[in-house]
Amino acid sequence: MRIAGHTLGTPDHSVPEALKLFARIGLDAAEVIYQDGYTSGLGVGDAAAAAEAARAADGEGIPIIALTPYTTAINETDEGTRRKAVDELRSAIDTAHLVGATRIRVYSGAWQPNREGHERHWAQLVRSLRELVEPAAAAGVLLCAENHFGTMTQSARDTAALVREVDSPFLRALYDQANLTFAHDEDVDEAFAIQGDLIGHVHVKDLVFVDPAAPFVSSETARVHADERAVRSRVVGDGSVPWGQILRHLRNVKYDDALSLEYEYRWHPQDLDDPEMGFRRSAQHLRSLLAECDADTSGRTAGVAL
Repeated sequence: MRIAGHTLGTPDHSVPEALKLFARIGLDAAEVIYQDGYTSGLGVGDAAAAAEAARAADGEGIPIIALTPYTTAINETDEGTRRKAVDELRSAIDTAHLVGATRIRVYSGAWQPNREGHERHWAQLVRSLRELVEPAAAAGVLLCAENHFGTMTQSARDTAALVREVDSPFLRALYDQANLTFAHDEDVDEAFAIQGDLIGHVHVKDLVFVDPAAPFVSSETARVHADERAVRSRVVGDGSVPWGQILRHLRNVKYDDALSLEYEYRWHPQDLDDPEMGFRRSAQHLRSLLAECDADTSGRTAGVAL
């Protein structure tokens, strides 16, 4: 599996600077935020910035494999609002094609549990994604609906339901166990039982609970505000997310693609090592776990051969 750096972890670096950092510490690829006004991202529809990023990626030997938009309104019932959001994701598909990315993180609309009209907003979400899978297919790009709080696919169950209803090979699930864990949704075994065959991309991060019994609360989609948090972010390997177990599950479902280190330094720098150290340590831990998985697999194969 390839280990990618995510520019969520490099808020003070330009995209070319982030790619240089990822190359220096031995990562394999990059996931880049697609959002106006973020230093370590590509602006919406900014073809010049995309071209510069593509040149930097080639020069550093760090392919940009994924883009991360923050578009949320694809489930809105107001047609003008929905259409604007769909067009923004179309521009993300165009930019992905320009930089060579093969997947795009998708927020499944904005949603809070107490909001009314779930059925109508869900229908709009399905409609929007069915409109988007055609240009995604033409560009060779997977749309990946994330297990993410503040959206209509917070849980693995809802994510799987959405992917199956849209029914396109160009919409897959973006598996994020840390999100499922701190929102008190599915554990690892449950998540794989529900959506394991649908995974198209994986985000990797770690955390510890400050209060495991506290109910999950988030008034926003992109991040949990400080006064709502019941967890603290950690370098991968320093927290409680069982990445060894997760990697074994990923092997079992034949996932052999990117593990994107979604290092949350943009949102929670007070919890984390500086980006260079944090990405380096996280990658080292993942590679150690992957080596253990490979050794276990080789041992089982040898046992069968005997």
